[in-house]
Amino acid sequence: MDVRIGVTQAPRELTIELAEDTDRDELKARVEAALVGASDVLWVTDKRGKDVAIPAAKIAYVELGSSDGDRRIGFGG
Repeated sequence: MDVRIGVTQAPRELTIELAEDTDRDELKARVEAALVGASDVLWVTDKRGKDVAIPAAKIAYVELGSSDGDRRIGFGG
């Protein structure tokens, strides 16, 4: 699963590739908790085991998607 996180006052978004067995509902609950202020930092672990911390106050948006659906090769739509 791919997660894209927009960070305020940053020109690029964070793209994190998670393990396929990541619980989508649990991740959504952690994102919601960070956005409502229940936690100050959103911690996400990528598929290689590296931990990434995003300050909750700087999160602009979060997109959850599958990693196989948006990988296209070639030109056009």
